[in-house]
Amino acid sequence: MTRVLVVEDQRTLADALELAIGAQPDLECVGAVDTVEQALPLARTGTDVVLMDVHLPGTDGIAGTSLLKRAAPALRVLILTGDPRPRLLAAAAAAGAAGFLTKDSTLPDILAAIRAPATGPLLVAGGTLAALAGVPGDAPLPPGVERPARPASRQQGRGRCTARELEVLRLLGEGLGPKAIAERLVISPHTVRGHVKSVMQKLNAHSQLETVVTAIREGLLDPAPGDRPDT
Repeated sequence: MTRVLVVEDQRTLADALELAIGAQPDLECVGAVDTVEQALPLARTGTDVVLMDVHLPGTDGIAGTSLLKRAAPALRVLILTGDPRPRLLAAAAAAGAAGFLTKDSTLPDILAAIRAPATGPLLVAGGTLAALAGVPGDAPLPPGVERPARPASRQQGRGRCTARELEVLRLLGEGLGPKAIAERLVISPHTVRGHVKSVMQKLNAHSQLETVVTAIREGLLDPAPGDRPDT
């Protein structure tokens, strides 16, 4: 029996998840709480999986993931959010999350993520984030994403990219595509794609998502989600 804790401040969604999980013969929902502070004591008492919202009152879900993983290292934390930006996934991976789901993920996707092996790669359910990553919706993330390394010196990382490439990288981390970045920087989409390709080569990345994750690991981007909507 897999024991699941829901950490979600939208009560309608929290109640729906609690009922759906509890109806599964192989799953048990140990509760639905709306803050990280309430989740901590439950995480220490035999919980196997946590569904964690990002935008919570008090401690947010990214910092909360780090706290829960320190309290219970074997715990699998699945981030559940309505804010599917690549930088959020990178921050979740850096915090030790085992997966990343959007709130429009189907119930079968969520249940499959809960049941996924603890030793598997970082999971991404649904097509929204996968489209940002530039990979098929059912494809695993590139190797290395699931276990981020200690960030390198920010100055050392910055020396590998030009100032314009760093601007493009920052906007890429905010979830903007080449066209939107071109409009923001008043340059052509072709030029933006050239900068993105150059940054990917310098960071040895194979997708935009992997580029953002690697940039955070190497100190090029701040892992904090930054200005976030209350979702």
